[in-house]
Amino acid sequence: MTTSVQKMTDNPLNKKLKAYTLILGSGSPRRKMFLEEMGLDFVVRPKSVDEVYPEHLQGHEISDYLAELKAVPFKTELNENEIVLTSDTVVWYNGASLAKASTKEEAFSMLRTLSGDWHQVITSVCFTTKANQKTVNETTEVKFMDFTDEEINFYIENCHPFDKAGAYGIQEWIGMVGISEIRGSYTNVVGLPTHLVYKTLMDMVS
Repeated sequence: MTTSVQKMTDNPLNKKLKAYTLILGSGSPRRKMFLEEMGLDFVVRPKSVDEVYPEHLQGHEISDYLAELKAVPFKTELNENEIVLTSDTVVWYNGASLAKASTKEEAFSMLRTLSGDWHQVITSVCFTTKANQKTVNETTEVKFMDFTDEEINFYIENCHPFDKAGAYGIQEWIGMVGISEIRGSYTNVVGLPTHLVYKTLMDMVS
């Protein structure tokens, strides 16, 4: 176990980040888990913003806007060697964004809408320093099988997916039994396109 931890500590990106402090500007346990599994040293420093976006925005424009909006509270307090990572995920279906459900009825309606069809999951990640900002995004296509009302209600009652875009988490029961096909990054659907995070950070600190 000690050897494994040492190898992760010495991974190529973490070596380059030694001169920096990486800040995860999110309270998401899933995004925190991914950064840990990537072997990165970071601190968690979430800040609250009112996640409202202009109505004319479409698809990745929404997640880009919100990821950048979440970085705004950090801009005046960042030091030269700090990089803050903020992110947002959108479920896009038939030209509309399915946000987080606030009630069981809303969650049921979203999942009934997505049942038996393809949708897109778009995650944007914003990297902010004292001097610069870069935003990247990834789109994954996901197809659900046809769900019965009983299956949808079972999932909502047991997993309470009210903190997730589209009212579902791919890593939960509904993802294990209900996704028939996926095109693109799995981690992107969970909430963080880890390959883009790695590449962007590498580019920033190299």
